[in-house]
Amino acid sequence: MTERLTRLIDVMARLRDPEGGCPWDIEQTFETIAPYTIEEAYEVADAIRQGDMPALRDELGDLLLQVVYHARMAEEKGHFDFWHVAGDIADKMVRRHPHVFGDAEIATVEAQSLNWEQHKAAERQARAEARGERPSALDGVPLALPALIRAEKIGKRAARVGFDWRDATHLFVKVEEEMAELGDEIRTGADQSRIAEELGDLLFTLANLARHLKIDPEDALRRTNAKVQARFRRMEETLAADDID
Repeated sequence: MTERLTRLIDVMARLRDPEGGCPWDIEQTFETIAPYTIEEAYEVADAIRQGDMPALRDELGDLLLQVVYHARMAEEKGHFDFWHVAGDIADKMVRRHPHVFGDAEIATVEAQSLNWEQHKAAERQARAEARGERPSALDGVPLALPALIRAEKIGKRAARVGFDWRDATHLFVKVEEEMAELGDEIRTGADQSRIAEELGDLLFTLANLARHLKIDPEDALRRTNAKVQARFRRMEETLAADDID
């Protein structure tokens, strides 16, 4: 097993070799490869949704290649290598699961989730203090996340420290308020920046309404996209059949 992983690492080193490597691979940077990394993660998720195990095996390989790619570029700059990455994540999993690798007792999924979040919060605080910064509950919410997912995560983090709506009913009232404010801006002919700001407020509130309802907003929108796409295709087929007649 280790030989297969070592072979992949060696393949990437060969591709990045300035003498005889692949010109395309050689010129890539963290910034240029990052979009491919995100794309591969989505392709993994798509294979899972479709229940396609051969595709999942293939897509997991593509995603693993992305990890090896970034680690190789970091190694070339003298920062770290793949084995550092693997060791660090193993250490983190042991540290965040004291009930498995230590003496702690955690009996329920809810208790484990709380323990996990406490560990992550402590790690975020340590990183902020190491940078000489004041820690925030919102530290570590990745900027690169899709905006809808990020809105839901920001709301969840804020809720943990007491900044939240009371329940879904109160949030729905807030949705209605944001809708009214957006409508006012449109009716009064406000400039695009004002309309965009109000639309953003509405979307953020909707993302948090989904959180209170325990619905994944990204998945809900994905399902609607698929439904609209299917309906549109049926309409196209009907129109095509009418043309033939």
